[in-house]
Amino acid sequence: MKTTTTSATTTRIPRNGRRIFRSRRPRVGVVLVVKNKSQSGEAAENAPKASGVDRSLNPRVADLNESKTVALTDLARTLKERGEDVIGLAAGEPDFETPDVCAKAGIRAIECGKTKYSPNPGTLPLRTAICEKLKRENGVEYKPNEIVISNGAKQSVTQAVLTCCGPGDEVIVPAPYWVSYPEMVTLSGAEKVILKTDIKSNFLITPGQLEKAITPKSRMLILCSPSNPSGAVYSRETLEKICEIVTKHPRLLVLWDEIYEHIIYAPNEHVSAASFPNMWERTIVVNGFSKSFAMTGWRLGYSAAPEYFSKAFNMLQSQLTSGPSSIAQEAALAGYVELGDKGGAPVELMRKKFQERRDYVIERLRKIDGVAIETPGGAFYAFPDVTKLCGGDKGGFVEEFGPVKGSDEMCRYLLQEARVALVPGSAFGVDECIRISYAASDETLEKALDRITQALDPKKFKRSGSW
Repeated sequence: MKTTTTSATTTRIPRNGRRIFRSRRPRVGVVLVVKNKSQSGEAAENAPKASGVDRSLNPRVADLNESKTVALTDLARTLKERGEDVIGLAAGEPDFETPDVCAKAGIRAIECGKTKYSPNPGTLPLRTAICEKLKRENGVEYKPNEIVISNGAKQSVTQAVLTCCGPGDEVIVPAPYWVSYPEMVTLSGAEKVILKTDIKSNFLITPGQLEKAITPKSRMLILCSPSNPSGAVYSRETLEKICEIVTKHPRLLVLWDEIYEHIIYAPNEHVSAASFPNMWERTIVVNGFSKSFAMTGWRLGYSAAPEYFSKAFNMLQSQLTSGPSSIAQEAALAGYVELGDKGGAPVELMRKKFQERRDYVIERLRKIDGVAIETPGGAFYAFPDVTKLCGGDKGGFVEEFGPVKGSDEMCRYLLQEARVALVPGSAFGVDECIRISYAASDETLEKALDRITQALDPKKFKRSGSW
């Protein structure tokens, strides 16, 4: 991958920079290829022709990478369907059912005939409920016309990036990042500026690091707290200092992704970036119902932003998908209105269970020689650093597998040897780590960690630099 480094922790990546993830020892019977597109000019020039049909693509689409999380989740599902004993811990999806209140409201919506097109920005009752929730729980005030409800938070993020960023702009993306952030920037034509973090900083950027990365071209800073994939949470003090820096730069906006806000563990607290002085007018808040309310399949998210941005988001959505599902909106409305603050008892029960699982997973991982991990403050992911296992020039080594170098190779090895599907840190811009979702049953997690521990036994798996 060609990169230009502007500091020890800031990397500007050209839009044609690519990394390939391919299984070379597919004992499980499937070769995983995450497709990566070549430079846009080459993609158009070398596009295959059949029967006189030009198959070339829009260069920005041709430059996109396939999501490794989606690819690995689909692979694990395929292997299970074929009878393979594979444990999938790659998906970012709660294993709980949608709260009964929400599910029944969705059923009632169907039975009552609420199955027509929704207003483009979403129904007024749900937009009003979102405003009330943001004021009550997050201390920020919006009007219903400043809310745009979309088909998932991913669409809300995409619309914000496409609307506000374009060629000549820079978008600052801390790494580790959610896999889709850089690709959304690529689609907009802007340049992504990656701010690398590591386990020493608990995978959080520092105010000083941000200040050095800002240039006259800086248009947007994307922050997610609690973080996917690390579970790290920005403290009020750190976030306040970051916001003070942002407000010094009139062109710089913040996209504040708080999709995991209710899955947070004491003593951590969730604080909205929009709540700090002079930040409301320059912050785009994105949230949704997939994580906190276990409504991933309902596909519903939203953005909250000043009217001058929300009006543009609404216009773009009107030409892409139109309004979101009327049925899903009824289910979400019941969640906000009937369950009360922070999703009430169902969400709190889920949060407590996730915390128990977190503690168990962290305890087990820390017993594996060579694994380093900080305790996540939120979300439902563990993001262990495996540098001592597979880092360095040579990486690790297993007799019947060969060299295990980097996170891609580590995940291939664990899929082949332990039959556990995880996500390599390279998908999130931090190759030193791997992501483990603990959104699975206690029995499944115990079984998976038994397998991982056995596969990484020092008698079998030679550590980096020891062979």
